[in-house]
Amino acid sequence: MAKPRSIYVCNECGGESSQWFGKCPSCGVFNSLVEQQVINIKAGGGRFAVAEATKTTRTSNNPPQSRAAVTFTQISDSQEQRWSSGYMEFDRVLGGGLVPGSLVLIGGDPGIGKSTLLLQTASQLAIKNRVLYVCGEESSKQIKLRAGRLGIAVNDPDSNLYVLAETNLEEVLAEIVSLQPQVAIIDSIQTVYLPNLTSAAGSVAQVRECTASLMQVAKRQDTSVFLVGHVTKEGAIAGPKVLEHLVDTVLYFEGDRFAVHRLLRSVKNRFGATHEIGVFEMVDKGLIEVSNPSQLFLGNLEEQSSGSSIVVACEGTRPLVVELQALVSPTSYPSPRRATTGMDYNRLVQILAVLEKRVGIPLSKLDAYLAVAGGLTVNEPAVDLGMALAIVASFRDRTLAPRMVAIGEVGLGGQIRPVSQLELRLREAAKLGFKQAIVPKSNSLPTVPGLELLPVSKLVDAIVAGLPIP
Repeated sequence: MAKPRSIYVCNECGGESSQWFGKCPSCGVFNSLVEQQVINIKAGGGRFAVAEATKTTRTSNNPPQSRAAVTFTQISDSQEQRWSSGYMEFDRVLGGGLVPGSLVLIGGDPGIGKSTLLLQTASQLAIKNRVLYVCGEESSKQIKLRAGRLGIAVNDPDSNLYVLAETNLEEVLAEIVSLQPQVAIIDSIQTVYLPNLTSAAGSVAQVRECTASLMQVAKRQDTSVFLVGHVTKEGAIAGPKVLEHLVDTVLYFEGDRFAVHRLLRSVKNRFGATHEIGVFEMVDKGLIEVSNPSQLFLGNLEEQSSGSSIVVACEGTRPLVVELQALVSPTSYPSPRRATTGMDYNRLVQILAVLEKRVGIPLSKLDAYLAVAGGLTVNEPAVDLGMALAIVASFRDRTLAPRMVAIGEVGLGGQIRPVSQLELRLREAAKLGFKQAIVPKSNSLPTVPGLELLPVSKLVDAIVAGLPIP
């Protein structure tokens, strides 16, 4: 009998090594190698058994199927019909709906509402499709109790929503092949396992092999599969990065558990735009859609305090009007403090340096705090001008015009650079009743009815336009 052999697998990148190192030789991450025994998988086991069970042959009398090699002329030109999830916000993030045969990975912090979102989506999809909900963390009775709390009909004898409490992936795959559902939900990928692998559920090998097996079945049967992924303390989906390469779409469900709103963000999508967001609100009956998220992140425009400004950020193709709040005050420490909430810290430091060097505002001896109202995270350069105006307004203890927005990127030389999707941002501001907009000077500025444009090329000119000296 052969002696068992061990290898060391990186939790971050999935790289393998014959001996343990403090730093992964592939990706350079420290303390990421874990020991794993190498065994020979039995012939016909795991995903290979499923491949044999679902494989079809091609003969001279039958036309080539989608699983066989074909030329472009043999591929149908008809548009693939997408399935609606029942939620416009979810469909927006998916790129217009759920694509048959796609593999979607959803990650998020514990308790943020991933299972709630997918159970509600499963009930909506089950109206027209057969849906299989596989749960490895709860029993069938617990899922039924949660479904009843969410207002889902649990006593309908004609329901197309099937529930399976199972962690053995071979049993799960056999049920998918037998039931032939249009949609399958695996909650979560870290709880299922292949018996032929000696490593524990949730390990690198188990997560990688289970995902590959599910991907194979999804593509063969045109079954759309949702995978729930746990996240690490750094906020990344647990498991090797190869997991994100295997799937078609990667979504993150974000939000402060002490706030009512949740954001569904797309970071990878083979069938639509990335960085799209969908906004939901958590209520006692589960999650509901927010049709106008800009109003959610705006305060009372008529009662603005000093040090606040309004910007229009774009998440994918969706413009969001948000409020930035800045506070500049004398420091009581040897070195001044800088802190941000919902913004990039390095971006704040850069804006402070530009204001001191190019505008002449002494900020090196003052504490500076910047926050995005409503708990939203904004990192795009188009909000630079709003950041600068909020800081100057706090320094001068002044308020900007209540119906004014600022859009533009601030360069290190104090110039205001153009931004993408300017017309889309301006139309969103006009829709919410804004009257003026400070924008980068350009040869072709869009015309938006009801909105006065104030084009500027220098940061000094933007400060004069937004905060004129009385």
